[in-house]
Amino acid sequence: MREGLTAVNLLLEGVVGSQAFGLAGPDSDTDYAGIYVAPTVLFHGLYPPTRAELTVKGRNGDDATYHEVGKALGLLLSCNPSAMDLLWLDNHLVRTPFGDELIGLRTNFLGAERIRNAYLGYATSQWGKLVRRGQAPESASDRRREKHARHIARLLEQGYELYRDGRLTVQVRDSDRLMEFGTSVRDDPEAMSLKYLLGMFIDLFDTTTPAVPTEADPAPIVDLLHRIRRANLDGVAA
Repeated sequence: MREGLTAVNLLLEGVVGSQAFGLAGPDSDTDYAGIYVAPTVLFHGLYPPTRAELTVKGRNGDDATYHEVGKALGLLLSCNPSAMDLLWLDNHLVRTPFGDELIGLRTNFLGAERIRNAYLGYATSQWGKLVRRGQAPESASDRRREKHARHIARLLEQGYELYRDGRLTVQVRDSDRLMEFGTSVRDDPEAMSLKYLLGMFIDLFDTTTPAVPTEADPAPIVDLLHRIRRANLDGVAA
């Protein structure tokens, strides 16, 4: 466990990334994500922690990202794709009673426009980065572009499912197809197949009636945060 994070202040922890998506290869790392709670008294001193200080990186040398619960809730309310996966995993390494409540409220974080903007916006910006990377002669066939392309395609599929059905399936349904898609983009500096895929999902979002409300429902989320803060006033979560 990352120094300073223990079972006492972790609310949720799970394996994310390629291992969770079903896209891991022989050389793939194991990535971890989690939500922890900081002692409530820290937020009432002269120097409360900054937003940047509310994220902890690393887990015994492995890639890991842990957000303090207040920051995590803000990311989830913005439908941040990187934060959303943790609430929809089939299994968790750590899952406390408060973590159970977070998972139980996962649909309260969902708002149609925020899902659309978060997933399509992120995918569009990542497509631009992938094209720019492909225009560099030394990286035109870089295998990192292959992984990058799979990542964008997966995000588009998951974001659309969340928008259309109000749920998110973390493990991809057809890993072979996504692998082949990544290979096709790897050797195409302009990533035309990804550009076509992005356009297709824009059309799908535009023509689909979402299964989620227009706006999130934050009231029970705020109530949960208040109870977590009270329970952790002295640094010991209930």
